[in-house]
Amino acid sequence: MNNFLQKMLSCFDSKLIKFIIVGVINTLVGTAIMFGLYNLAGFSYWLSSATNYVLTSVLSFFLNKYFTFQNREKSFLQVLKFALNILVCYLLAYGIAKPLIAFLLQNINATLKDNISLAFGMVLFTGFNYLGQRLFAFKEQKPDLDNEKL
Repeated sequence: MNNFLQKMLSCFDSKLIKFIIVGVINTLVGTAIMFGLYNLAGFSYWLSSATNYVLTSVLSFFLNKYFTFQNREKSFLQVLKFALNILVCYLLAYGIAKPLIAFLLQNINATLKDNISLAFGMVLFTGFNYLGQRLFAFKEQKPDLDNEKL
């Protein structure tokens, strides 16, 4: 089995269950923020979704760092990696969701289309974000056996 496939399959473990628990908490809070800002406060698609991710990313960082991945590293680089992961996942997820839903659902009104795009973007973001946090932001450091003295 190739290395990439092994790495992907190794992501299906107890950390995924913990990530889902954290995700449910973040999703409940984030959904209220995002749809509330879009439908009740009149914020744009991009502003309502971005505000949601800025606010809930702080909660996500701490819950995933200490609960999901049990990472005790203390570094500014890790915070930057987490923020970069969130930014890339956000741009990918919502950048894919909006035009794809607009193409697939051409004949429905713009508000409903945007609401569907926001929901689909959440789904895409969750998958991208798990992989990014697991394999990049909170990547487990393997001991360097070549440099250890026996």
